[in-house]
Amino acid sequence: MSQIAGEPGTQDFVEVRLPAEGAYLSVLRTATAGLAARLDFTLDEIEDLRIAVDEACAILLQQAVPGGVLTCVFKLVGDSLWVTVSAPTTDGRAPERDTFAWTVLSALAGEVDSSVAEDRTVSISLHKKRGAGPGAS
Repeated sequence: MSQIAGEPGTQDFVEVRLPAEGAYLSVLRTATAGLAARLDFTLDEIEDLRIAVDEACAILLQQAVPGGVLTCVFKLVGDSLWVTVSAPTTDGRAPERDTFAWTVLSALAGEVDSSVAEDRTVSISLHKKRGAGPGAS
C-alpha cells in the first residue's frame, strides 16, 4: 500500500482485480474487513461495510460482461474508507437509485454514488467514515 499521488490526506490504497463471478466475492469481503479494521472501525461498522461491498458487487455482476474482470479500489483517507467497485457491463446502465438494493447500500455505507464510463464500465463508489453511525458518512 502506498500514497496516491495528487490526493492529499490519502494514507493507503489497495486495488483488487478478480473474475466477475460471485464465487470470488469472499476475497473482497475479507479485504474490506481487514482494511476497515486497520482504520479502527467498530465490528458493526466493519460488518455493514462488508455487506455494502457485497451488495455493490451483486448489482454489478447482474450486468457484467461474461468473463470480465471486477475491480475494487480501496482508499484509506483519514478515518474514512472509500471503496469503488467497477466492472465492464453488457449495456452500460447505471444502477437504479430507487431500488431496495440502493437503499441498503446507502444505509450501510453512508455515501453512495455510481458512474458509467464511455466503454460501458459501471462503477459504484461507497464512502464510510469511522464513527459516523449507520447511514452517515
